[in-house]
Amino acid sequence: MNLKQLEAFLQVAELQSFTKAARHLYMSQPAVSFQIKSLEEVLQVTLFQRGDKKITLTEAGRILYPEAKQMLIHYQNIKYSIDELRGLKTGHLVLGASTIPGEYIMPLFIGDFNRFYPGIQLRQKVSGSGEVTRWLLEREADIGITGMAPEGQDIECTPWLLDRLVIIVPPAHELVGRGEIHYSEILNEKFILREEGSGTRQVFEKKLLDAGTDPATLSVAMELGSTRAVITAVQAGLGVGVVSGWAAGEPLQTGRVKKIIIEGIDLKRYLYIIKLKNGTVSYAADSFVEFIKDPLNIKRLLTPFYVKCQMSNVKSQ
Repeated sequence: MNLKQLEAFLQVAELQSFTKAARHLYMSQPAVSFQIKSLEEVLQVTLFQRGDKKITLTEAGRILYPEAKQMLIHYQNIKYSIDELRGLKTGHLVLGASTIPGEYIMPLFIGDFNRFYPGIQLRQKVSGSGEVTRWLLEREADIGITGMAPEGQDIECTPWLLDRLVIIVPPAHELVGRGEIHYSEILNEKFILREEGSGTRQVFEKKLLDAGTDPATLSVAMELGSTRAVITAVQAGLGVGVVSGWAAGEPLQTGRVKKIIIEGIDLKRYLYIIKLKNGTVSYAADSFVEFIKDPLNIKRLLTPFYVKCQMSNVKSQ
């Protein structure tokens, strides 16, 4: 019996899937199956009942589970302590990020972190905030960065960076140049929004509710899977868009779209760092979180964005 066998056993038991366990362990599914079979041969028991749609522990598996978990925790504690002594010369980290931080912000931090710790293998996955939360819960990501605070007692959520949603329109739109207007004047427009589950979409709809407007009354002309697609559709004159201030800077500066300055609704939000409350996070993940939260690193890496994207949007609030 070895640690690889125990680790494979625990992942399959917790995720109830050989496929998900393989992804989490960076192994092939046959390799995970081999580890489980080898462990069963050593112990001379069957550890899992394999149904059509579900994998469950046998009685022997239930006996092994808490003991195996304790053994692995002891091993990980030793390994993490050694990682600290070795100065993070090895390790890996999977970061899940929603579209705005994943496309516009995190590459700056990842590149700089990698410069300091070249031995850490850091992989980023990008999707909507809902999908990032799922990755975290299913242990397909070690930490997440989202545009919406997820609900659930298992998630630890820390506000990180301020963002402001921006209402954008085509350059020739009739509302351009009118100065500050009440948000109710845009409610009859055709909207181009991100897909359901995106942080931007969820925050905007919540802000409308807080202001006394039912989001279901909006005329949604399009739902698109990326912020860049929303900006392109607005530029083409297909409707009014709602995007992050982090993404709006360049298209506003080049005049591809225009910003409507509105009042009566608070469009500020935070980007969040999320992780499992009771999950075992590697020293590499903890160090990366400390790195991106460091005010000096934020100022050093994001000053151009604060100037171009954030500060230009203050009047819209």
